[in-house]
Amino acid sequence: MKTDIAGILSRRNFLKAGAVLGGGVVTGGMPLSQAIWAAEGKVLRACSNGDLTKLDPISVARAVEIDVINCLYSKLIRYKPGTEWAWELDAAEKIEKVDPTHIRFRLKKGIKFTGGNGEMSATDVKFSFERLFKHNSSNKPSWGSFDHVELEDDYTGVIVFKTPYAPVWFVSLPSESGQIVSEDAVIKATKDGGDFGIKPPAFSGPYVLADWKPNQYILLTRNPEWSGPKPGFDEIRILPVDDLKARERAYLAGDADFTSISLDSLASFKSNPPANTKVEERPSLGYAWVGMNMDHPKLKDINVRKAIQWAINVPQILDAAYAGQVNVATGPIAPGLIGHRAEALVPPEGDLAKAKEFLGKAGVSDLTLSIDCTNESVNSAIAQMVQAQLSQIGISVEVNSRDSSTFWTLGMESEGERWKDLQLIVNGFIGLPDPHYNVTWFVQDQVGVWNWERFRSARFDELVAKAVTIDDPDARAKLYYEMQDLMEESGAYRFLTNGATPIVYRTTQIKAATRPDGAPLYLDCQPV
Repeated sequence: MKTDIAGILSRRNFLKAGAVLGGGVVTGGMPLSQAIWAAEGKVLRACSNGDLTKLDPISVARAVEIDVINCLYSKLIRYKPGTEWAWELDAAEKIEKVDPTHIRFRLKKGIKFTGGNGEMSATDVKFSFERLFKHNSSNKPSWGSFDHVELEDDYTGVIVFKTPYAPVWFVSLPSESGQIVSEDAVIKATKDGGDFGIKPPAFSGPYVLADWKPNQYILLTRNPEWSGPKPGFDEIRILPVDDLKARERAYLAGDADFTSISLDSLASFKSNPPANTKVEERPSLGYAWVGMNMDHPKLKDINVRKAIQWAINVPQILDAAYAGQVNVATGPIAPGLIGHRAEALVPPEGDLAKAKEFLGKAGVSDLTLSIDCTNESVNSAIAQMVQAQLSQIGISVEVNSRDSSTFWTLGMESEGERWKDLQLIVNGFIGLPDPHYNVTWFVQDQVGVWNWERFRSARFDELVAKAVTIDDPDARAKLYYEMQDLMEESGAYRFLTNGATPIVYRTTQIKAATRPDGAPLYLDCQPV
């Protein structure tokens, strides 16, 4: 959606809700006569990379949703801010590994759920983790071989895995799938404990969602029932902006004090930064790729898919879309992680002659395909480059640019029949500091959930399950090398880049806190 960012904020669309009643959410906004600005107090103003679609930990997926729920709920442990990946206690007073398949935790006392839903207990932890599996959460792969939680008393429990699960400390517990919700509140809201969507029935974190207007703003205010350490800001106002260039304009106009910026603007921001601005470059653990729906009739033939792989020149795309400021990916596992491949099977530049050979083997001519992407400038540039490159082997490509909310449901069978029409996809996922998180979305159980290429490999699934039981990093790495080979050999993936995350923030307003990959940790940000 195209919007006049400066106009939005100069007209002051961020309104503070006059009251937050019982943990309820004011999603429709309030009459102006009942809404007030925080005349006093500290306000954190940030841009996010899109808008909300879900706020339930069993279904959130987008970075903005994760950033928001980190403020609304509590986890046993959370990521520490800084440049090195580490975790610290959150809702847990103590947590320890008992043996390779058991982790005991003890909750802090006095963490309350809003809306009269009582104190957080070990029963809520059990409910929160087990519902991921009971309701077939799209985020359950983060928990691997999880089996159940055993209760010892009101505050103590033991997390039980079927087999050892190495990623638990950096994926399961501190990520979005480790959030703890109120069993009583969720059961009341949903009857069966399933997905409550965009309307949380109770909060347990330092903030509540006071107001949200789609495509305009997200407003978080202090949780009056929060008894933990007081966060630095009275309000967090988030402007959802899909496009990086629009985020830059919002920052330059003074409408936001924290945002990510485009890589092609990084050099100019560094050489001539705006007043009172800190520019930071953070390595990304994410990955971008061009995917192909293997079940679509036009892409069922592996020779067609191989032709597309070999016709795509990755460095050309990165020059056009990222100003050449990013690495060439060798797979979904970024440099620095266990299992990062030294090189891909298909060379980055591809080979047009080879691509035409594969197309000849398929006996295909006059092929017309579509490529779907978000309407954000980088992904649109990638799609247009793919369109141009495939034209060189006689394939015509139509580009479908979608708003982010529409795009992120295209391949989901639960959202209707649109997945059947998907052909080529400009896709990108965030990553975490364990390779399992970057490959687990491509197992067969994820077909029609996050596995939009509909890639199926029994060997891949076997390797995913085995790798998380191994502690030795070299032994684990070999399995991840093979997994990425299998993905590429299917013809359904052309890996592009792991990206980078340049961020800017206003040093007169905020002492920023982020994860090592640049993702904001709003709870740790402090006013100046």
